[in-house]
Amino acid sequence: MENTKTTIKKGKKEKAVLVGVATSKEENQKLQEYLDELAFLTQTAGASPEAFFTQNMPKPNPKYFVGSGKVEEIYEYVEEHKINVVIFDEELTPTQIRNLEKALNCKIMDRNGLILDIFAKRAQTAHARTQVELAQYEYILPRLTGMWTHLQKQTGGIGTKGPGEREIETDRRIIRDKITRLKNKLERIDKQKATQRSNRGNMVRVALIGYTNVGKSTIMNRLSKSEVFAENKLFATLDTTVRKVVVGNLPFLVSDTVGFIRKLPHSLVESFKSTLDEVREADLVVHVVDISHPDFEEQIDVVNKTLAEINAADKPTIYVFNKIDAYSYVEKEEDDLTPVSKENFTLDDLKKSWMQKMNSNVLFISAKDKTNMQEFRDLLYQEVKKIHIKRYPYDHFLY
Repeated sequence: MENTKTTIKKGKKEKAVLVGVATSKEENQKLQEYLDELAFLTQTAGASPEAFFTQNMPKPNPKYFVGSGKVEEIYEYVEEHKINVVIFDEELTPTQIRNLEKALNCKIMDRNGLILDIFAKRAQTAHARTQVELAQYEYILPRLTGMWTHLQKQTGGIGTKGPGEREIETDRRIIRDKITRLKNKLERIDKQKATQRSNRGNMVRVALIGYTNVGKSTIMNRLSKSEVFAENKLFATLDTTVRKVVVGNLPFLVSDTVGFIRKLPHSLVESFKSTLDEVREADLVVHVVDISHPDFEEQIDVVNKTLAEINAADKPTIYVFNKIDAYSYVEKEEDDLTPVSKENFTLDDLKKSWMQKMNSNVLFISAKDKTNMQEFRDLLYQEVKKIHIKRYPYDHFLY
């Protein structure tokens, strides 16, 4: 059983230790990438990731998720460095959380809890707050035992933006009643949103989708010349923003939707269904990809699987590979006989790879530097025009 611990740069915020487990050779190869993403999530939540602890094992330990020896190793680090929270990259059972809290004597979070915490901090509108609160209660319900006494000890930091901060409730019936009320409230808001969508008329609808932090909001700003909030953090956008865009003489609607992520908690997917209706009801999907990310192909798969889950996988799609300004590769020496790997691919190499087999609706841009944005507008115009002519066949003289 191979174990590793990697210390990373310390910060002055709440200190966190990140833990990942690989149960197969494939997972072991991806483990560092997963933990890097968990570190980004942790920073987005407002904490400082201090160290990674990893372990290879056939299957997670039912008591602690990791082995007892690894728990002792983590405990020693937690005590020595005064760590506030230990975050696991997988979903933990209520029993595992309780056992780990006792063994490590600090706050324990799993990936789902961390994502929910970020959503809670990012939610601005009543709609988003209701969606997140519902997801939080559904997450909390099976974890009630021991959770509220744990919350009593908290003085702040990540994982504390929960609906139970002000009043500790141990009664499952009360939580279920809250869930019912929130679902009813969300249903009313969803009906209002559906009415709003229907009132937009029959304009062609375009939805920007993609993994979180790929630059959708920046693209929205470039297209609509508006100031949609854009930040280099995960889930900067929770509430769907819809803008009217005119390219040439053709008006259409563009929506900027919440970003997807690997292992997005099911409760969030469920509670954000109305937000995702913007995708389901779109006439055209613009799938934005961060080409500079080393694992962008897996991110594409994550988004496509999520689209399949919400029955929106069959939409006409434009693939926009963004952030070409940040793309980098390692140039091989002429006498280097090692096989060419993905990190040696230039952008031209990528374009000639599997991307060549995709349809012609593929573009490489930098929304930040405005590179190829005119080409993007031209392609968007052509695709929207096709849909518009089908819908209004007698309007063709306008083009």
